[in-house]
Formats: sequence, structure tokens, C-alpha cells
Amino acid sequence: MESITLNIGGVPEHFNLPWHLALESGLFREKGLDVKWQDYPGGTGAMAKDLRSGDLDLAVLLTEGIVADIVKGNPSKIISVYVSSPLLWGIHVPASSALQDVSELADKRYAISRMGSGSHLMAFVHASQQGWDPTNLQLIPVGDLNGAREAFENNQADVFMWEKYMTKPLVDSGEFRRVGECPTPWPCFMIAARQEIIDKYTPELQKLLAVIHQTNEAFMQNSASPQMVAKHFRLKPEDAATWFSATHWATDATVPLDTIETVTDTLFSLDLIPEKPDPASLIASLTGIQPSGNK
Repeated sequence: MESITLNIGGVPEHFNLPWHLALESGLFREKGLDVKWQDYPGGTGAMAKDLRSGDLDLAVLLTEGIVADIVKGNPSKIISVYVSSPLLWGIHVPASSALQDVSELADKRYAISRMGSGSHLMAFVHASQQGWDPTNLQLIPVGDLNGAREAFENNQADVFMWEKYMTKPLVDSGEFRRVGECPTPWPCFMIAARQEIIDKYTPELQKLLAVIHQTNEAFMQNSASPQMVAKHFRLKPEDAATWFSATHWATDATVPLDTIETVTDTLFSLDLIPEKPDPASLIASLTGIQPSGNK
């Protein structure tokens, strides 16, 4: 069987452990797929950029980030939900900061990985939820988590939003202090592919999705998964268990239209996208079944 190479990117975080398990087990190769995984510490903004340039064929991205970038011209489509549960963003300040409460953050300097990233969009979503004018936030692009640590250390930023459990070791060590949390009002991760790849390799993408959905299901049913997460990502076993119990991975390719509509409505209301598109225009159904309107 001739092998098809597919370049896929994702954040180096616990959510993506099923991809690595599938790769290590040779499950993609069994289907004639040479899947090349690339870690993106810079997150969704960096992956969206490489989808645009063609350096990536597929990516596992934050829902709000890829929706915004497709609306702004990224020639890609969402082909599946990846994690259907919300992302729990921790709201952090330096441990030595005088800031003690979320109510004090309205006009502060927010470290973000890059413009258009999840940390940027969710800072706006959270500000809106608090009744603040999001445009008053001062945004400081820092690249990634390590850039945020440097910005805190050098007093270049006051606040940083990042996934709660990935930052918890920094909270536990006394480097960060978490002053609040903000869950996304939608499923946190989607799988997107460039339209060129969808057009050329639909059967191969169907095989890839079948492998990752089956791996996701096995991962959720495996009682050893929380221990694997704790070991791979240096989390306390109890933190890994709490996170695992609240996280649900997709086991089919359904992309609910009303979920995408909630995202586009929110982004449009915050002036983060120039228009509200038809949600179906952001999705490519590889099954021949039209996207569902149900949550």
C-alpha cells in the first residue's frame, strides 16, 4: 500500500496524548497514512499561520481561533470536533502581584501568545462576560507559555490566561497565582484541514479520523489514562484525574452547526471577525452527512 504523508500540528499538551498513542502504536501506518506530528508551543495562532502557508495539512486547534481565522480567509475547513468538552482557562497573575481579584483586571496588560490566538480571543470573551470594554485591554504578544513567564518576570504583563492544568505546576511552585477561571462556552478543540488536502485526500482523511476517534474512545475507557497524563505532563496524579474526568474526546466526526454559530456570534459581537458567516460554510463533512444542528 502506497503511503500518504500528512503533516499535522497540535499543542504539546495533555489533550493531544491520544494522537501520540495512535502514532506510537502504528495505527495510522496500518491505514497507509504517514502522519507527521509537529508540536506547536505557540498554539492556535501559529498553526493557523502554517495552514495558510501550506506547511501544515491539518491541525488540532482551539475552536474560537480556527473559526476566526477561517472567517478571515484561511483556506481550511473544520472536519471534526476533537475535544467536545469546554477548555477551562486559568486567569493568572505573577505570584508577587498586588492584584488579588478578577475585578481588578479590567484595564491591565494581558500577555497573549499572539493576535488571533485563543489567549487573545478568550481575554476578550472574559472581559465581555465581566461587563468590561474589551478594547481597553492592553495586549502583549509573548509567543507561548515560556514567553508569558518571562513577561511576568520582567514586569511586562499583569495577566495571562492559559489552560488551568498546564499552568498548575507553575501555580503550585509559587511562580504564578491563579485569581479566577473562565470556561469556554463551546467545545474546546477542532480538527481542521486545508481545502486542498480535503479535495485531494478525502478517503485518507476519513481513515485518519476513524483512527483518532477510535483511539479517543479507548483512551477515555482506559483506567490507566490519568496516570499516563500525569507522567507525560508532570501533573500531580489527583490533578490529572480531575482533569481527565471533566474532559470528553470526540468519537465521531459530527460538528454541531449551532456550536459554530455560538462561536461566530460571540466573535462578531466582540469585533473579532468582520462578518457572521453561514456556520455550514466553515465545515467540511467527510461522511456525506450534513453537519448537525443539534448540540
